[in-house]
Amino acid sequence: MPLGSERKAVQDALIRYAGEVGWEYVPPKEALRLRGGERGLIFSEIFCEQLVKLNNGFFEPHYADNLVKKLEKLPPGIEGNLVAWEYFKRLKTVFVPQERRERNVRFVDEDNLARNTFHVTDEWAFSNDYHRNRYDVVFLINGFPVLFVETKAAHKIEGIGEALDQVRRYHRETPEALTLLQVYTLTHIIRFYYAATWNLSGKALLNWRTETKDADFEIQVKAFFDRRHIVEILLYYILFTRRDEELKKVVLRPHQIRAVRKILSRAEDSKKHRGLIWHTQGSGKTYTMIVSAKLILENPLFENPTVIMLVDRNELEQQLFGNLASVGLKVEVAKSKRHLQELLASDHRGLIVSTIQKFEGMPEAINTRRNIFVLVDEAHRTTGGKLGNYLMGALPNATFFGFTGTPIDKSAHGKGTFITFGIDDSPYGYLDKYGIAESIEDGTTVKLHYSIAPGELKPDKEVLDREFLSLSEAEGVSDPEVLDRILDKAVTLKNMLKSPERVEKVARYVVDHFRNYVEPLGYKAFLVAVDREACTFYKEALDRLLPPEYSAVVFSPFHNDPPHLKKYHLAEEEEKRLRKAFRDPEKLPKILIVTNKLLTGFDAPILYAMYLDKPMRDHVLLQAIARVNRPYEDEAGRAKPCGLIIDFVGIFDNLKKALAFDSGDIEGVVEDIEKLKERFRELMEGPAAEYLSLVSREPPDKAVEAVLQYFLADAPRHEFYEFYRELSNLYEILSPDAFLRPYLEGIQPFTQH
Repeated sequence: MPLGSERKAVQDALIRYAGEVGWEYVPPKEALRLRGGERGLIFSEIFCEQLVKLNNGFFEPHYADNLVKKLEKLPPGIEGNLVAWEYFKRLKTVFVPQERRERNVRFVDEDNLARNTFHVTDEWAFSNDYHRNRYDVVFLINGFPVLFVETKAAHKIEGIGEALDQVRRYHRETPEALTLLQVYTLTHIIRFYYAATWNLSGKALLNWRTETKDADFEIQVKAFFDRRHIVEILLYYILFTRRDEELKKVVLRPHQIRAVRKILSRAEDSKKHRGLIWHTQGSGKTYTMIVSAKLILENPLFENPTVIMLVDRNELEQQLFGNLASVGLKVEVAKSKRHLQELLASDHRGLIVSTIQKFEGMPEAINTRRNIFVLVDEAHRTTGGKLGNYLMGALPNATFFGFTGTPIDKSAHGKGTFITFGIDDSPYGYLDKYGIAESIEDGTTVKLHYSIAPGELKPDKEVLDREFLSLSEAEGVSDPEVLDRILDKAVTLKNMLKSPERVEKVARYVVDHFRNYVEPLGYKAFLVAVDREACTFYKEALDRLLPPEYSAVVFSPFHNDPPHLKKYHLAEEEEKRLRKAFRDPEKLPKILIVTNKLLTGFDAPILYAMYLDKPMRDHVLLQAIARVNRPYEDEAGRAKPCGLIIDFVGIFDNLKKALAFDSGDIEGVVEDIEKLKERFRELMEGPAAEYLSLVSREPPDKAVEAVLQYFLADAPRHEFYEFYRELSNLYEILSPDAFLRPYLEGIQPFTQH
């Protein structure tokens, strides 16, 4: 049997390690009996016994029989999966005849794990009238199936991809079996991923990592299948969300779970009442806030608390509302300053969503309770100045958690953010930190690369430096509106950027680049103009070069706008339609022209290229370019290799000045595309040349023998696969750059099938 075989080295080992942390193994034949054949999903006997035991005497055995039938007949899809999850979370009820009322049913005792049963079985065959599939490993709690594992042999280079394809097939062919299962994991020892069922894209796979550095397979398995960890994932860290009327499902990533636990621990601390959380843009900060709020509200230790979520953008606010409603949280939205003041003065309990602007003029000490918890989004900019003073003064005994998607800068304002959130027990001042390099390594975000446009398209370097980069008031700016006020004073610079001749040239460059580099890959783009008027100039220029429906302008309308701006005002419904269409690869527009709006709080994974024609720096720059860092995978399984920024201003000529953060915090945030060319050249002149030498001097039959002999061993095959994956990614990013021409003949043998 080969080293690293699927059954012995992976599947059996995983079951053994799970057994060592408290999961009882059930052989396949016994499991088949317990679930009543290949169409059954639940260990009915165990399920019945446990529900009677866990539900304080009111639950009778025949209720369980009826409940099993109801659960196994749920609609085979994500909607049915949601209902199953709601039952498991004790949100659904059963009718109790003797009491003549509905009662919530406890499926699991999260407080006393010893009262539950934890089983693991393998070779779980499920059959419907059309298909029969075999699930490698299935985990059950109290007879209820919650999680399955797809294993692959360690020597399989594409093992994870093959496993994901099988999981997709299971959902397609035997969806009834996936109605109850909530989570799946994929592993071939080398890598260990987990994801929510009914979420099947490659970007949904979450890289499981423990806090133990260089953890081996045993440590990874035992940490993940720790019984408390699994129960908490199922009860607390799964979210069903509706966006654009479509139900979606996610499970939190390791860094999100870690942060939530730290927030809850700090909330329970009687002495410390501050916390700053930096989770880099695109890493799911919103979900971390939602789950933290929910668990604080549900914790009896906090004695019916108030949680206030402060958001700073309309886009994010709308996104939050949809997510909060989907997890059963009753939300009170502060409609005005007066409304917020009334809520706080009347001692409202539960969840309040507001913007910090509504705290302006708030009376001091309007509510002095200690069980008030404030979650502040984009804390590096929202708590500065008088608004922060109003907030802190109004709630003097509250606990404040600041969330930021960018690291804290070196300016005095940045230091003030650390002081405001008062972390004194962390070397970096953060309660939790999930940086850029870590998110890229996990696949939470993709790498960013930039290319600087030709010199004749850029404004004068001295003017850029004098009117923007060297201004002290531009340092540490985190509010896009403040940045715009600074740019309004940069008259010479703005005139250069908006000159008709230059706009025409830049538009031609954008169209040429988009048509050659972006559109063939199936992706979309942003064109970021210096102001709203410049957006209209670019729209008119693009319309002369592309069909008008290819592009659209999205900016904030003002009542007193002149006619040439009012022409591009969008009604709320029309803007919503545009956003939704932009996320769809099959729909137009393909290019959005923006200046401020959509540069924060708008996620469109299909967005690949940003044509940057607006001077930015520090937080505003990081937030803007992060729009293109979301992972994306098309229906054919092709993943977005990176995000690309084309700089028409010259900001990236001096990154040190443009990004005034600690170097460790922004390491790897964005790299010059010229480095990719250097790396491509290294691969072609090094490993590629060595591989080609295997066949270059041999006749065809001998060449085939030489290649087969070389790749008999696993290690050379893995090395070649890693080489080829990197080479093909680089080729895709760079193509059709003229740089590649000398290498076209050399790369051809690697692309032949």
